[in-house]
Amino acid sequence: MRLPTLRRSRPVALPGVVGVARLDPRTKNLTKRLRPGDIAIINHVDLDRVSAEALVAAQVAAVVNAAPSISGRYPNLGPGILMAAGIPLLDDVGAEVFAKVGEGDAVRVHGASLYRGHAEVAFGVEQTEETIAKATDDARSGLAIQLEAFAANTMEYLRRDRDLLLDGVGVPDVSTQMEGRHVLIVVRGYDYREDLVALKSYIREYRPVLIGVDGGADALLEARLKPDIIVGDMDSVSDTALRCGAELIVHAYRDGRAPGADRLDRLGLESRVFAATGTSEDIAMLLADSKGAALIVAVGTHLSLVEFLDKGRSGAASMFLTRLRVGGKLVDAKGVSRLYRSRIQTWQIVMLLVAGLLAFLVALAATPAGQAWLEVVGIRWNDLVFWIRGLVT
Repeated sequence: MRLPTLRRSRPVALPGVVGVARLDPRTKNLTKRLRPGDIAIINHVDLDRVSAEALVAAQVAAVVNAAPSISGRYPNLGPGILMAAGIPLLDDVGAEVFAKVGEGDAVRVHGASLYRGHAEVAFGVEQTEETIAKATDDARSGLAIQLEAFAANTMEYLRRDRDLLLDGVGVPDVSTQMEGRHVLIVVRGYDYREDLVALKSYIREYRPVLIGVDGGADALLEARLKPDIIVGDMDSVSDTALRCGAELIVHAYRDGRAPGADRLDRLGLESRVFAATGTSEDIAMLLADSKGAALIVAVGTHLSLVEFLDKGRSGAASMFLTRLRVGGKLVDAKGVSRLYRSRIQTWQIVMLLVAGLLAFLVALAATPAGQAWLEVVGIRWNDLVFWIRGLVT
């Protein structure tokens, strides 16, 4: 008697998005080790544009946020960027998720839940294009309140750092000469890659002083440019960039504490300290201005009020006063790329080549050897003409 053949049943695929969990409360640190298909678990109130673009660039399968991605303070830009890229966003699941999920666990996002295996480990809000659009519209009404807070932070910054803003007190000495030169400040922020590509001709012709603000130094190296100065708290710049030979300026707190200096000491690198309340891109601009830069071109920096708020910290108020201090020297990279035209035109290059060729022929004709060579060329030319005529007739 023949026994029936047993068939193995295929496992039923569970619904949702499956991936390996990568966790870090600081999105900036997490994006450095994300791989395509990972599920990023973050704790980021008001997800900003730069962080969202970094998550998209890492090609994550989904994002789980322990905090609200849109708190309603202002219409932040990050969640919309994730939606536009087709990346699911599970929002406001609570900080307990960091205790329930470990680095490297296989997890699944489905609807408003996060699963590890079949067990639900977190529950939050499933964001969609509709929910994000509504939350963004609601947040616009909060701009007036944020504007008041922004103004208050600006006045506090002016009170603390008025000597720096008005008289340049506390700016460290640097060996790189900036007097009368153009200075290009690169922040790894909005559209920095596109801006650097658009500025290649400008950089090649004017050879500006290159200042990288933290990760902006790596952005310069990616564009095959060597920074002259690196400014920042040194938490998001690579060891390779720090060792490239640039001058290092550590951004310190107003009380003199400089956590980034410890890292440079461990690497055996010399540095100078710049104590200021504002952001690292602010002190880079103040450094260039105080050292006599003729023009400051900014790449990846913040320009509008929403972008200032999208920076996500009260210190962003310092950007407003810094730009007032720098004044007409400051130009956004997009403006330079649109207005700049190379001083050497194509027709000038063609005329130079023609003039060089004529000079070469005249020099040949002035020597016996050149005359003989021109005679041979003339004979070959006549042969070519007769051959072409023969083909035609």
